[in-house]
Amino acid sequence: MTEKKIHIVGGGLAGSEAAWQAARAGQPVVLHEMRPVRGTEAHATDGLAELVCSNSLRSDDAETNAVGLLHEEMRRCGSLILACADQHQVPAGGALAVDREGFSAAVTAALEAEPLVEIRREEIDAWPPAEWENVVIATGPLTSPALADAIRARSGEESLAFFDAIAPIVHKDSIDFDIAWMQSRYDKAGPAGDTAAYVNCPMDKAQYDAFIAALIAGEKTEFKEWEKDTPYFEGCLPIEVMAERGPMTLAYGPMKPVGLLDPRKGERAYAVVQLRQDNALGTLYNIVGFQTKLKYAEQTRIFRMIPGLEKAEFARLGGIHRNTFLNSPKLLDAELRLKADPRLRFAGQVTGVEGYVESAAMGLLAGRFAAAEAQGGQLAIPPVTTALGALLNHITGGHLGGAVIDAGNSSGFQPMNVNFGLFPPIGGIDKRGRPALRGNDRKKALSARALNDLAGWLGQAQAAE
Repeated sequence: MTEKKIHIVGGGLAGSEAAWQAARAGQPVVLHEMRPVRGTEAHATDGLAELVCSNSLRSDDAETNAVGLLHEEMRRCGSLILACADQHQVPAGGALAVDREGFSAAVTAALEAEPLVEIRREEIDAWPPAEWENVVIATGPLTSPALADAIRARSGEESLAFFDAIAPIVHKDSIDFDIAWMQSRYDKAGPAGDTAAYVNCPMDKAQYDAFIAALIAGEKTEFKEWEKDTPYFEGCLPIEVMAERGPMTLAYGPMKPVGLLDPRKGERAYAVVQLRQDNALGTLYNIVGFQTKLKYAEQTRIFRMIPGLEKAEFARLGGIHRNTFLNSPKLLDAELRLKADPRLRFAGQVTGVEGYVESAAMGLLAGRFAAAEAQGGQLAIPPVTTALGALLNHITGGHLGGAVIDAGNSSGFQPMNVNFGLFPPIGGIDKRGRPALRGNDRKKALSARALNDLAGWLGQAQAAE
């Protein structure tokens, strides 16, 4: 008999969301996850939707931030990932950060309890069999090598690759609060009203200069020969790579002191290292923006140069892993189907989106597209004026220059976070030839239009059921 279920390969954020959306649409799903049968370079557990890097889903501001808007769109689409994130939120100012263990456990429990979802712990190490008529591959940036080889062979295209680095996590009780203090930048309140969600470690100019020199001189992880030409993703550069770009790069980047006032001195520090809560108990904090490829011993030595972290105890040190993604503008159609074999869809980071939320968003769409097709229908593409539609459009054809990719050419297709630059313009042009709406006014208008158009799209989908 022909298998009628939707087969989803990969139980990360995208695969979990795809399974949930398909099941919510009434379609039976088999979710294949290779952990713990086979581990990866980055995962530590066998939980579904495990967060392997930061615990932050970034800004939750739905009015003036594109990722916050994407949060809100996904909530309105019944996202499992956003529901579990909201349930296991920890203080992070205006960001949506989660207790990573509680979050993963909640996603796992929800899918295990869903009668239309069957979870199989097994590695899919070859091209999906012909009897699987409806497949979503959501294996992420750490796709099983055997499956990655099969994808390359079938698509006729080489995947691109970039390095993604992991930031260290510190035990809060090892931080010296005679030096560090709690404050959110500009005292901005988070959803729970907190204005002191971050630990702040101040540096004067001499301390900053010494720290930069140590980062640059520190011993780094050596790349294998085949990894040496792999480009970094610009939105997630290792801290020492940023330091090498100029002595003030970090002071104007993750260590910028703006919006923060050292309460003991009554003045702004030269630079500030921030740490963000990583678990619900508030016992673990990750160092914001400090993804790194320094060797473990060097990390301990150099990061203890940070004032307030001289006696820091690390729950996890930073690391680095190789991520791969498809030439999606050339290989995928507007419904995320592989043109060379349309029974397969792709979702998550493997499609060339960057970030937890963006990965889950592509899973949300893939699950809905797959369910509609399984039921003999077709789901309309979300409007490009929405965050979901703008991101989908970028990876499936909206990227400038589209199909031609060169791993050594930064102008080629590269991983992309959601941002308002992907949205169609709004507001027209003024007499001087400038956009009539600028700054936050423009962002608020784009967000309002997006949510209005999303409502229309969701209404269409409900009418078609």
